[in-house]
Amino acid sequence: MASPQDFQTFVFLDLETTGLPRDQPCMAELCLFAVNRRSLQCSTLDASQPPQPPRILDKLTLCIDPQKPFTPKAEEITGLSNQTLEENCKPDFNSAVVEALRAFLDRQAGPICLVAHNGLRFDFPLLRTELLRVDADLPPDTGCLDTLPALKELDQAAHQSYRLGEVFWRFYGQEPVGAHSAEGDVLTLLLIFLAKAPQLMDWAAVNARSWGDIKPMYPPSPVSFRN
Repeated sequence: MASPQDFQTFVFLDLETTGLPRDQPCMAELCLFAVNRRSLQCSTLDASQPPQPPRILDKLTLCIDPQKPFTPKAEEITGLSNQTLEENCKPDFNSAVVEALRAFLDRQAGPICLVAHNGLRFDFPLLRTELLRVDADLPPDTGCLDTLPALKELDQAAHQSYRLGEVFWRFYGQEPVGAHSAEGDVLTLLLIFLAKAPQLMDWAAVNARSWGDIKPMYPPSPVSFRN
């Protein structure tokens, strides 16, 4: 971003999708946890207890019919399928999703920074594709923090894995809960963030990207698939 940003709310984000970037995936699940910087600053971690998120946070989780077939691997990993989403009457990514997302973000203290692990390569570009597909977008000055390069730079350690579950194991000595569900992965990301919250908030103030600089994962176009 052009100048340091004193972000007041960090919105932790994860998407579950129909496949990898090469598949031009569509979103099937969206989860956000919004946490004020005060809760991140005041959180204390007790090594003798399982890690806990801050008491005060807002959550938004939506399942979405992607209107595109899942790859077999994505279906296996996420536990989602076109059939089950249709059977549960979940609509596609539409104006109601945009309204829910905007309302969720509007009630947070600004400036806001979105946080995702590998976000610059996956979550942020795909979310922008989905929004542009329905002629919507987020404010261009919204911050975007990718914790993968941030943690690599802060650790300054070579030959370490920065997969979300392995980072969680290094910090807490246990497996995360609910891996490969959007809410489970957001919780894991938030708890990882808490372990280095002061450093990561400082890093974000200088290095976060602007939403307006995020390129769509692929050119948005209407999706014609139906089960």
